[in-house]
Amino acid sequence: MTDTPQTVTTPPRKRLFVTLMGITCLIVVAVIFLIWWIPNRGLANINPNLPHIVGIIMVVLSGAAILGTGLLVLTTALGKDIFLTRFMRLVVIKFLLPVIEFVGRVMGLDKDSIRQSFIAMNNSLVMSQRMKVKPDRILVLLPHCIQLSDCEIKVTGNIHKCVKCGRCSVKGLVEIGRKYSVDISVATGGTLARKVIVEKRPKLVLAVACERDLTSGIKDCYPLPVIGILNERPFGPCFNTVVDVSKIDAALCQVLDYEKPADSAN
Repeated sequence: MTDTPQTVTTPPRKRLFVTLMGITCLIVVAVIFLIWWIPNRGLANINPNLPHIVGIIMVVLSGAAILGTGLLVLTTALGKDIFLTRFMRLVVIKFLLPVIEFVGRVMGLDKDSIRQSFIAMNNSLVMSQRMKVKPDRILVLLPHCIQLSDCEIKVTGNIHKCVKCGRCSVKGLVEIGRKYSVDISVATGGTLARKVIVEKRPKLVLAVACERDLTSGIKDCYPLPVIGILNERPFGPCFNTVVDVSKIDAALCQVLDYEKPADSAN
């Protein structure tokens, strides 16, 4: 096995995303209040009761924002599907994420740090649903850069072409696929990844990629649940990347709908 530079990666934490979500919630409540307060006197001129009616509507909206934030925090903290987890994933992915990324930029926070935290938050919401999926309905999706660039045997399209020399992460991934009888595909980009998902029609995707591609993939695939695992990039982006196979193994153990892996019965 060839020596490769090693990088120490910090596991993505939900804390940053939860904090930004709380700040965003406060901003939303403040905006709602201003929308009511600024034209309040003008509303009174139209009808004396109109400020109170609009005020009640604004209170309800503010309460919904606070309640939704609280439910998201509790769901991720407890790891349980408390209430409308799938709908909350929609709110986080389609609405909150763009706002939170904007708030993070204003605060000078690194975009990839926000994305890492979002991926961890998304994973918690998916796991909280306690899904159990048959092996043939799970798709493990990998980026082509997981294979060494100088390898003559290209595994794009068929990972089982790998001769398992052990020079990159593909060997361990092939073993994972055989161990759990799950489908593993390698995609050269987002377009091919979406095509693979459409063709294979999985119930759950376990995707390995960088922060940008995982965030984009999670958004594009909704409502299909996606568990994201960040790759490591000792040589920079999109070149000879690495993945911790044990993380994929652990994630599969939580979602597979059968008692034992294929090789444990021997």
